[in-house]
Amino acid sequence: VQLQASGGGLVQAGGSLRLSCAASGRTFSWYTMGWFRQAPGKEREFVAAIRRSAGSTYYAGSVKGRFTISRDNAKNTVFLQMSSLKPDDTAVYYCAAATKQIIVSAITLRRQYDYWGQGTLVTVSS
Repeated sequence: VQLQASGGGLVQAGGSLRLSCAASGRTFSWYTMGWFRQAPGKEREFVAAIRRSAGSTYYAGSVKGRFTISRDNAKNTVFLQMSSLKPDDTAVYYCAAATKQIIVSAITLRRQYDYWGQGTLVTVSS
């Protein structure tokens, strides 16, 4: 599986961006897809995830209500719509794919994800 993230950039606080992650592999609809982010000097942290074909979604508390994860299985793509962006959202954003079932309590854990994209930088200016 190869993941290609795009859509990052510079935006003012309060603005919006939409990230995309294109995946290879014919069984994309089977994967749980996630977005993580890593700010300078910090650990990589969970942002959002979406289950495979059923589409159940999960969010970190810090982004709930502002970010929306979605997927288009026909296009093998997962999206992260980010609104009301804050300077604290500045980070490199990574998409990830899990090829096995993940229980809800573990969906935020990096080790549950088997494949990672290269990351796309989001910078939010104040």
